[in-house]
Amino acid sequence: MQEGRTSLGENGETMQKVLVGLSGGIDSSSSAKLLLEEGYFVEGVYMKLHNKSEEYHTSNLETITSVAKYLGIKYHVLDLREEFQKEILDYFVESYKNGITPNPCIKCNQFIKFGKLLDFATSLGFDFLATGHYVKCDGEFFYEAEDLSKDQSYFLSQVKKESLKRLIFPMSLYKKEDIQKNGLEIPVFKKIVEKKESQDICFVPTDYINFLRDYVEVDRAGEVLNSEGKIVGEHKGYMHYTIGKRRGFNVKGAHEPHFVTKIDPEDNSITVGKKEDLAINHIEISGLNCYIDENEFECSVKLRYRSTPTKCKVNIEGERGSISLFSSAYGIAPGQVAVFYDGDRVIGSGFITRSIR
Repeated sequence: MQEGRTSLGENGETMQKVLVGLSGGIDSSSSAKLLLEEGYFVEGVYMKLHNKSEEYHTSNLETITSVAKYLGIKYHVLDLREEFQKEILDYFVESYKNGITPNPCIKCNQFIKFGKLLDFATSLGFDFLATGHYVKCDGEFFYEAEDLSKDQSYFLSQVKKESLKRLIFPMSLYKKEDIQKNGLEIPVFKKIVEKKESQDICFVPTDYINFLRDYVEVDRAGEVLNSEGKIVGEHKGYMHYTIGKRRGFNVKGAHEPHFVTKIDPEDNSITVGKKEDLAINHIEISGLNCYIDENEFECSVKLRYRSTPTKCKVNIEGERGSISLFSSAYGIAPGQVAVFYDGDRVIGSGFITRSIR
């Protein structure tokens, strides 16, 4: 391994060094290839993040070995399973136990991929860290990617401001379909394209309830209440539900859809109501991460990854804040993340702690 923050090219020119997070997927593999073509000194790194099975990691590493050999680069293996357990898996389980809906991808980007992995890149003397995320970054702000269908700016909104100047995202200007099409022309990449892509939550094989069963008792029947606190039905266990869910419980004599409006883990009950009962106009947030210095501003806010941005006014006091929506939003779940946008630019985010009609 060459030491220092820069390396020398074949003609003696100085090359900036980039460590690329390789997952075994087409996006990260293509990112490494593009950076090499742009003249960077590139090495890869594979993170062991969870204990799905050794076969899972072995399969990924076989792919990465083939990619690295084709590109002519070295790669490292970074074992972060202990940190991932503490920061992500424990958080995921505890959130559901407490009746809130977690966002493990945002936490992983915050603490693992652009926390521990960036620290690792620094320790090896690399100038930059690159990943296969679809997002734009100018060193000060994140922006929505060219391919809006794959845009991941929402999930990076908790990454520390000081880290942005060290990040490169080669996928920012590409469409996913073009990356796959180009990959089919290279035998090593063609095998990757033809593999099934990983699911949204990397450590959940099927669904989150089956995952939680290994840690806590989730199948414990409880009472369904109406807005007045009267018992109107029964449910399978409060961890089966998130705010806004309309199935999986029964309401006696109901002739129209009912939605979960509240989850109470202490007495294992859920409260349900009609769609209009989900309407929210004010939101309280904590764990703020802002890329601007203003304490009061108007912007658009995404309250879930795929939600339509809603115009709002934000007031910030220290690590906490409040959001006043200009039009009602529905099914807002504590534990999710409110991400602030100025056009296509991310200007901050915070975790939803409470929503008010």
